[in-house]
Amino acid sequence: MSKLLIIDDDHAVRSMLVSAFRDSGYEVLEAPDGRTALRVFRQGGIDLVVTDIIMPDMEGIETIREIRSLDPSVNIIAMSGGGSLSPRSYLKIAKSLGAQHTFQKPVSIKVLRETVQELLNPSDPQ
Repeated sequence: MSKLLIIDDDHAVRSMLVSAFRDSGYEVLEAPDGRTALRVFRQGGIDLVVTDIIMPDMEGIETIREIRSLDPSVNIIAMSGGGSLSPRSYLKIAKSLGAQHTFQKPVSIKVLRETVQELLNPSDPQ
């Protein structure tokens, strides 16, 4: 069973994503910010990370950079609803740091599930 780490400071969004992926058969861990996420990630076994970009304490760009340094092969999906820059600007930076896919919020759960499936099982036909 693949293990996902969902990082989002918005409790409602995080809970919705956790439920959706658990319902899809994944083991799911969660974190409300980058610092907590790094503690969880260091415990090992994470196959894919879904992270928000704009978060207090440690934002997603720094989180992606740190996760990449710990495990260059982990799959990363970044999401952003914006901030002082446009969401596209943040997502472009996330992509340059190694996020395989980026999405502007709100993102369809169906699209997110398909993307996770594609990243974790690239040879499986949909």
